[in-house]
Amino acid sequence: MGGAAVSHRVLEERPAAHGDALNLVRVAIAEAAGPEAAAQRVVDVLHDRFPAYDWIGVYWVEGDDLVLGPWTGPEATEHTRIPIGTGVCGAAAASGMTEIVPDVNADPRYLSCFASTQSEIVVPIFDGERVVGEIDVDGSDLDAFDQADARFLEEVAALLAPLRPRA
Repeated sequence: MGGAAVSHRVLEERPAAHGDALNLVRVAIAEAAGPEAAAQRVVDVLHDRFPAYDWIGVYWVEGDDLVLGPWTGPEATEHTRIPIGTGVCGAAAASGMTEIVPDVNADPRYLSCFASTQSEIVVPIFDGERVVGEIDVDGSDLDAFDQADARFLEEVAALLAPLRPRA
């Protein structure tokens, strides 16, 4: 009697901290005075909410380069303009794929910024099919980022997309 049992893949639940942070990001964007202030508030929220996110920057595509926009962390990076295709950031912009680097010292593409950085995640920001920017997060622990971080930051990237500078 009855049909065969049907098995459905269970989707991973979003960690509560990510859901809470997404709500804070939405509020920060809504309450900001303009796009530039909103993007800065987003990186500040991420830095404040996630101790493993030591340095966070948003790079926007300008021609064939990534140009540093809002950022937060212990110090400024010297990499304020990165050619697309260069380094982990440039690779993510060129491929349109999220890059998770568990050990930056083992990845020859890594452009060294800080002696404390051990891992990195770079998430493209899209306008339709076109990469218009990216979120770059450095961590001082090895293997600090995983697929849950990637999914979360991809959602944040979608919220940042409308904030990009327009020529």
